[in-house]
Amino acid sequence: MILSCQNISKAFNENKVLENVSFHIEDYEKAAIVGINGAGKTTLLRIVVGEMAADSGSVTLSKDKSMGYLAQNGAVNSGNSIYEELLSVKQELIDIERRIRECEAAMQTEEGAGLDGLMRQYSNLTHAFETGGGYIYRSELVGVLKGLGFTEDEFDKSVSTLSGGQKTRVALGKLLLQNPDLIILDEPTNHLDMNSIAWLENYLLNYKGAVIIVSHDRYFLDRIATKVIEIDQTKSTTFQGNYSDYAVKKEQLRVAAMNAYLNQQREIKHQEEVIEKLRSFNREKSIKRAESREKMLEKIDVLEKPSEVRNDMRLTLTPKRQSGNDVLSVEGLGKAFGDNLLFENVDFEIKRGEHVAIIGDNGTGKTTLLKILNRLLPPDKGRFRLGTNVEIGYYDQEHHVLHSEKTLFDEISDDYPTLTNTEIRNVLAAFLFTGEDVFKRICDLSGGERGRVSLAKLMLGNANFLILDEPTNHLDIMSKEILEDALNSYEGTVLYVSHDRYFINRTASRILDLTANRLVNYIGNYDYYLEKHDVQMAALGTSKNSDVSQGTSGGKGNDTGTARDFASSSAESENKLDWKAQKEEQARIRKKENDLKKCEERIAALETRLKEIDTEMSDPAIGTQVSKLQELAKEHGNIKLQLEALYEEWEALAE
Repeated sequence: MILSCQNISKAFNENKVLENVSFHIEDYEKAAIVGINGAGKTTLLRIVVGEMAADSGSVTLSKDKSMGYLAQNGAVNSGNSIYEELLSVKQELIDIERRIRECEAAMQTEEGAGLDGLMRQYSNLTHAFETGGGYIYRSELVGVLKGLGFTEDEFDKSVSTLSGGQKTRVALGKLLLQNPDLIILDEPTNHLDMNSIAWLENYLLNYKGAVIIVSHDRYFLDRIATKVIEIDQTKSTTFQGNYSDYAVKKEQLRVAAMNAYLNQQREIKHQEEVIEKLRSFNREKSIKRAESREKMLEKIDVLEKPSEVRNDMRLTLTPKRQSGNDVLSVEGLGKAFGDNLLFENVDFEIKRGEHVAIIGDNGTGKTTLLKILNRLLPPDKGRFRLGTNVEIGYYDQEHHVLHSEKTLFDEISDDYPTLTNTEIRNVLAAFLFTGEDVFKRICDLSGGERGRVSLAKLMLGNANFLILDEPTNHLDIMSKEILEDALNSYEGTVLYVSHDRYFINRTASRILDLTANRLVNYIGNYDYYLEKHDVQMAALGTSKNSDVSQGTSGGKGNDTGTARDFASSSAESENKLDWKAQKEEQARIRKKENDLKKCEERIAALETRLKEIDTEMSDPAIGTQVSKLQELAKEHGNIKLQLEALYEEWEALAE
C-alpha cells in the first residue's frame, strides 16, 4: 500500500464538504475520484498532498515514496523555453553527466593513486547515470513534449508567451518526467486534444507507479481506472473496476437504496397511522400499545434519501416544426487567416435526424467552421445552403446569448415568458442550479456555470438544427448524461464539435474528422472511427506514423481528399453508401441479430429436451420398455444432428 486516507473530514464554515472519507491506494494502482461539481474532489486532493489541512483524519504516504501533484490549473510561469523547462527536471542527471566529462578530462593527465581514485569515481558516476536513465532522458523528454501536442518548432518558445492551457501542459510534462511513485492529477485532459489524451492514456497505463485522477472524461476513466472512489453527499464509496463498471454498480446500489428508503418510509407511515388509530380508541390497553409502538419507532435508524434520483431532471427536446430531409449542404468551403490555412475544398451534406460530430486536433478550424455555418464569419471560398424550414440553435463557447446583468431566473423567464416558476426551476435544476443559485447574476458565474445556462436556454428553443461548440466543457458527469439523453431522444438534427469521446460515442451517428485541411467521413460513433481510421487513411494514401500506440486514435494523416472524395475512392468503403443504402445495411444487421437470437433459442430448447430424454432413459420403469427406449434413442440421435447443424449456423452468424 502506498497511500492511506482515514476518516478525513472537512467543512468550510457551516458547509460540510467531506465526512469520514477513507480509502487506500495500492502500489501501481490506477484510481479515479468522481463526484458532481462541488462534491469536494479537489479539496480532498489538496488535503492528500498537504496543501490544505483536514479538520480531522489522517493521510499516510508509505516511507521512502514520492508524490507528484498537478492541480486543475497548475500552469508553469518561467522565462525558460519549453524544452529548458522540462529539462530542469533532469538537473541531477545533467550534473552527473558534467562530472563524468570532468573525470574523463582529468584521467588523461592523472597517474598512479590519483588515477585509481578518478576511475572509481568515474565508475560510480556512470553507474548512477545509467540507472537514473541518463542515456534516454533526452529522448524521453522529446517524446513527452510531442505526446502532449508540442511540435519541435515550438520547443524553443518561451514559457512566458504561452497560453494558460499550454502552460498547464508544460506543468503536466514536468510532472510525468519526475516519475514519482504516486501521480495525482486534477482534470489532466482539460487542455489536451484527442491525440494528446490518447497518448496520456497509454503513458499512464504503462506507468510503473500509482495514479490518482480526478476527471469528468469518462472514456479516459474507462481506459485508465481500476478503482473508482466516489464522493457523494460528503461520504466516500469505493468501487472496483473502471468507470463503466462503477456506473452499473452505482445504479444497482442506488435502486436498492431507494427501494429500502421507500419501504422504510412506508413502514414508518403505516406505524404512525396504527399509533394514531390505537390512541383514538381511548382505552388504556390501546394507549399502552401505541406508546410501545412509538418507542420502537424512535429506535429506527432512519435512512437518508439517496441522491441522483434523476426522474425530475430529464430534458425533452422537441422541434416545433420539422425541417426538410436536406438540412445542410456545403460545397468547396475554404478558410484561412493570413498564411494559416485551416481548410479548403470542404464538401459534406447533413440529412434530417443525423447526429454528426466534428473532431480534429486543436487549431484545425473546427470552431471556425461552425461560425461560418452560423454566418458569424465569412468563408474565403465555397458556399453552403440550409434546407427547407431549417431553424438553427447555436451554442458557442463565448456564450454570447447571455445577458451579464440578469439573474439566471430572469435570463430564462424573460426569453420564455410562458414557463411557470416551477418549470424554470426544474430546467435550471437539470443543470445543477438549485435554491438561491437561480438568483445569481450571469456576470458572477464561472465559465462552466455560464456554459450550463447557455445549454439550458438552447434546450428550450424552437430550433430543429442544433449546432454545438464543445457542449460538455465544464459539465460534470451527471450533467453530461442529462444532455446525452436529451440529444439521443431529439428528433431534429445535430452538428457539434467535441473532444469528449464518451459523449461522441453515445450521441454521434457519424463523424467528420477535420485533418490536414480536409474532412474525412466515418459513418459510426467514436469506437467505429478508431476501428476504421487507419484503414481509411491508408486507402487515401495519407497514413503516417502514429505517436500513439495501438488502441488509440493514432496520428492524423495528410488527407488529400474530402469526405466526398473518400466516398468515391477505390477503397469501396461504407462511405460510398448513400442514405438509402445505409438504411438497408442497418436492416440487414438487425435481421442477422434476430437470426442469431432465434438460433440461440432453438439450441437452448433442444439442449433442454436432450436432458429430459437422458432423465427418461435412466428411469427404471422405462428400462423394460424396448420400443419406448428405441423411440427415445432415435429422438436423441435426431436432436444431436439438429444441434450439430445449429451450432455451425450459430458460429457463422456470430462471425
